[in-house]
Amino acid sequence: MNHFTFKWLVVAAALVAPAVGDARAAQVSCTREGLEAAVDLYVAAQTSGDSSGLPLAKGLGYVENFKTTNIDEGVIRKAMKIDHQRSLLDTATCQTYTEVIVSDKGNPYVLGTRLRVNHGLIAEIEMLWTTTGYWGFNVDNYLKYSSTEDWGVIPAANRDTRATLVSAANAYLDAFLEGKIDLVPWGFPCNRTEGGMHTGKGAADDSCQVGVPSGVNIANRHFVVDESIGAVVAFCTFGAGSSTGGSGAPDTHLFRVEKGKLRYVHTMTHLLQANGPGRGAQGRGAATGQGQK
Repeated sequence: MNHFTFKWLVVAAALVAPAVGDARAAQVSCTREGLEAAVDLYVAAQTSGDSSGLPLAKGLGYVENFKTTNIDEGVIRKAMKIDHQRSLLDTATCQTYTEVIVSDKGNPYVLGTRLRVNHGLIAEIEMLWTTTGYWGFNVDNYLKYSSTEDWGVIPAANRDTRATLVSAANAYLDAFLEGKIDLVPWGFPCNRTEGGMHTGKGAADDSCQVGVPSGVNIANRHFVVDESIGAVVAFCTFGAGSSTGGSGAPDTHLFRVEKGKLRYVHTMTHLLQANGPGRGAQGRGAATGQGQK
């Protein structure tokens, strides 16, 4: 075989070989493996700031902070160096949720991104993001605590049901309105990270009960659930937007539940710090604990 023939064989092979991204797109489905493929494609898109490799359905719904947005103008088109991520895979509803932490000093972000897959295509992308100047934001703390926690796979025999996970999340969120914290399945230890503020000191009696306000209706809830890691996330609004019931700010609450009890709680709120507690009636209830460092 001469050099000319070999060169054209190489070129031809490159033309017919599917790209890695194309291969992953072909694997997208409602199985755990298929949802992992969707997450991989999203992470690649977020890393590069290029969403063209995503298998998007016609009529895609793209939402940021509870507002419909043009994907070409969205944060997904902002290239980011991702320092940490974890994902929930919900095969029952064909959804995923990915917590993304970007500690870049110039453009730090914490993102919560939900995907919904429909017949092998991504039909919805919903994102909540926070950055410098937003409620309690401290990316170094968020990265520190999130990356060192154990959110590993729970043995099948010890897993809680989907209903138990959603019930635990609802009980916690309901307590903000009803004040009935005794109905929440508190675990010990339990640690909460809110923007970067953190409760707990690594002790066996660490509690997530501190700093839960009352009289706030956590509204507009929708869930992604992953029984295999005991995790459930609620997209919601912190109140319904009334002057006495919270700002209505876009919010996510991510929970890890072990043996029916809360173990970790992560909270992000798309609310400017200037509009937070003590800065007007529209403010958000605060976590207590170590605070920002």
